[in-house]
Amino acid sequence: MTNKKQSSSQMASLASSILTDITSSQIQKTLAGSVLSQTGTSHQTGALMESIASSVLQSDKYSDVTKSLAASVLSQSNRARK
Repeated sequence: MTNKKQSSSQMASLASSILTDITSSQIQKTLAGSVLSQTGTSHQTGALMESIASSVLQSDKYSDVTKSLAASVLSQSNRARK
């Protein structure tokens, strides 16, 4: 089944700026890469990225920007996966 959901241009822009910012954390860059890979394509989030993004959202130690990226990644996930 193809994924009809795609990252928004606003999230893609944020992700792009994070990838080029040397002060961005590794987790931000990982999530940003996933967001960009889902922009303009039918790619969906893999199980590992779902797990990473879920952990970010459940933790208090991450910034709002990092959590926004995680939420975007999870919005592309495969709902059929358990």
